Amino acid sequence: MSATLAAVAWRSLVESAALPYAGGGRFALHFARGKLRWDPVFRHLVGSGLIAPRARVLDIGCGQGLLASLLGAAGRLARRGGWPVDWAAAPSDVRVVGIELAPLEVARARDALGADADFVCGDMRCTAFPNVDAVVILDALHYVSHAEQVEILRRVRDALPGGGCLMLRVGDASSRLAFAIGQGVDRLVALARGGRARPRAGRSLAAWQALLSGLGFDVASLPMHRGTPFVANVLLVARVRVTPTVPIAPVTAIAPVTPVTPVTSITSITPVAP
Repeated sequence: MSATLAAVAWRSLVESAALPYAGGGRFALHFARGKLRWDPVFRHLVGSGLIAPRARVLDIGCGQGLLASLLGAAGRLARRGGWPVDWAAAPSDVRVVGIELAPLEVARARDALGADADFVCGDMRCTAFPNVDAVVILDALHYVSHAEQVEILRRVRDALPGGGCLMLRVGDASSRLAFAIGQGVDRLVALARGGRARPRAGRSLAAWQALLSGLGFDVASLPMHRGTPFVANVLLVARVRVTPTVPIAPVTAIAPVTPVTPVTSITSITPVAP
């Protein structure tokens, strides 16, 4: 498929995913349309095969449910036969559970998607994580402390099977200026949406990779800022490490030991005459 046709397919997919928000007011609709179209992470998540068909997905910090809506639209497009042939298999029949702290965002998600996904209003630091095949956390972990990040990621690992995938977007704090720009924009968006600006606990890319590896993940990273000014953004794709099973050698039969005949008596010794 040519780049032009792929772009047309993507715009159609975005429009289909944004449409459910039309009843929630202009902000919800225009935010959905703009975020899905211009943030490169969404196209990568649905077009790269990271989320398999029929997967159970946990979206932590899901906002108004954009990923769930996009995955639903992807499934509908695939069933109509319109899925681009040069993309990975469509994430069809995926079931999403979203966790979001802001009640207004949860209400928007539920109003838009109804029973097509499940949304929980709760804090990721204490809300239970269901067992799933894949976990997505986009631009959320920097809102909690370093210790809380570790605990959340440990619980994510426990919710995934061997080989299960975590897709985590973070800012690389070693890119100081770019990281600061992203931090400032996050604060402005939070204020504009009625929230409060919360402190960020950032890490360098190397520190994120070391943390995930220490928790039992195999980690790959790729830049995830194309077309945006947020050049510190990185997507970490982390899979739960599968420990190879060491085969146990079969136990061979042990030949029976021939019993030793016990000595029943000791023959007396006749003394020698002097």
